[in-house]
Amino acid sequence: MSPVRPGSGWRYLFRGVMAGDGHRAPGTSLRAAQDEAGVPPGVWKGGGLAAVGLAAGDVVTERQAELLLGEGRHPDADRIERELLDAGHDPAAARRAAVLGRPIEHNRSPETEKAKERIPWLAFDLVFRPPSTAHIAWALMDDETRRVLEECQDTARDKTLAWLEESVAQIRWGSGGKHRKPVRDGLIVTVFRHYESRAGQPLLHDHAVVSIRARRPDDGTWGNLSADSLLANIVAADTLYTLHFMEEVSARLGWAWEPREVTSGRRPVMEIAGIDQRLIGWQSTRRQQIEDALPVLTARYEERQGHPPGERATYQLACQAADQTRPPKRTEPLSLNGLRARWRTSAIAAFGACTVYRLAQRARAAAAAVWARVKPAVDIALAAVDTVAVVYVMRGAFARRHLLAEARRHLAHALRGRPHPPGLDEQIVQTVVDDYTRPVGRGRAMTADLRALYPHDIGEQAVLRPLTRNRSAPPYERARLAAGALATRVRAVRRAERLNSRAGPGAVVVPAASPGSRPRPFRTGRKTGRLLEPETGVDVDSVEQTRRTLEAAAARLRDGIRERAAVHGPRPQTAPAPVAGTPPHTEQPGTQHTPGRTTGGIA
Repeated sequence: MSPVRPGSGWRYLFRGVMAGDGHRAPGTSLRAAQDEAGVPPGVWKGGGLAAVGLAAGDVVTERQAELLLGEGRHPDADRIERELLDAGHDPAAARRAAVLGRPIEHNRSPETEKAKERIPWLAFDLVFRPPSTAHIAWALMDDETRRVLEECQDTARDKTLAWLEESVAQIRWGSGGKHRKPVRDGLIVTVFRHYESRAGQPLLHDHAVVSIRARRPDDGTWGNLSADSLLANIVAADTLYTLHFMEEVSARLGWAWEPREVTSGRRPVMEIAGIDQRLIGWQSTRRQQIEDALPVLTARYEERQGHPPGERATYQLACQAADQTRPPKRTEPLSLNGLRARWRTSAIAAFGACTVYRLAQRARAAAAAVWARVKPAVDIALAAVDTVAVVYVMRGAFARRHLLAEARRHLAHALRGRPHPPGLDEQIVQTVVDDYTRPVGRGRAMTADLRALYPHDIGEQAVLRPLTRNRSAPPYERARLAAGALATRVRAVRRAERLNSRAGPGAVVVPAASPGSRPRPFRTGRKTGRLLEPETGVDVDSVEQTRRTLEAAAARLRDGIRERAAVHGPRPQTAPAPVAGTPPHTEQPGTQHTPGRTTGGIA
């Protein structure tokens, strides 16, 4: 997501995004530039189109986009002004009647006190891009598969935009935007489809340009969307789009998905099973260019700052490397058929015809293996503890939207493309909020309730808490370790209650089961902030597995402390001497704990 502002942002939108990211020459019409770039014309989307006399699927004309996205006026402002002038109205009043909300000229005037209001936002550019293997299948397979994948892209994008309209989009008004309510009709969106990257490789993606203008729910007057609401939920929207795209591909083509680790210790991405991994490197030439330029920028950063870059600094350096290595767009016009022929020739020359022409066959064979291995069910109790553990270790304090994004990632990994019942992600999040969290601070932030997760095991709490601190291991690696420890405990309690022979109370079979029941895996009474222990004995094998997991966590922490001491020297303060008989990294029952905050976040 990136904002569209007057000036350079507005020019890039009209000269680049709307014309296929090409170099649109001055004086060239929008339709001619789109034909030259080989991209289809933009179309209107969103529930707010009826308020301006448009319909979903209508072609976006250059004048309509200029009036709405460039000036914040009605898309048919020319006709409205002409009719009012013919009726004898004042020209200024006629122009004001065609403006949606506050005129942009007001923000540019010197009377505006706040500097940030002098550069208003005109729209938001949301980019919807499928996983890498989807680009490969779309570019190299037959025309029927290409059309199906484009339909999957349309469906996943429209469902995500609908969720943003219904659950996220808010309109603000008043001093500092203190009044906020859901929009009345919906969003006004223009969608432009692109086919390739700047390096000329296949990259199916859509630019959904959302107008900042929307109507208030009470009186129907026009105002501006809340930018921070959309920015805060952009990761949750991204995970929802990926989840819907996976489900559409699996339902229409019968393919399955599997995780692929791009960077060691970082969060994996979901890819189509059976697609040759070498083709990902062939398609991701821009990534290789960025990786080649990144070590030079990292060395300069270490020389200037005196320490290696953290997670946020690494991301900023990667953005800087992308800007420095950005190649110009191609200048010769090529249709989509011409691009696909060129891509197929390039892939055959690099990896052979057998690799290219057997992509669909290998994807179907791999899908059969995945479906045979992965059960079509979601355990809500295990999904809840997995979600809270990952978010807690990576963030410390978090909001509901962070849990929602991680719950959707869990569904994508657990189902591998099978459809999930509507509302299952919200049900997982509500289970986390009700059973495993506690409020922190004065706002709506929350954190994991370790007393509920570990009612009596103080030693296990002591191992889980240091995982939130910035150690040598990547945050996601520590998060998965914590999630594994919690999942082991859930399974141990279930074995103790002899539930392993039948479906657990929180298991949801996909897609037949209904997500109507709320799971309460360990609780027999009202919520007291503490889980109730089972009366039966705990299985010895499960306890032993939990002990090995926690010992591995302690070993990782000790290695991180030794590496830190070797590089930076010992800390100035000395740690208290351990009590006799207490294992390393074990805190006493009366010690107060404060959850740590990592520099990393959900990306």
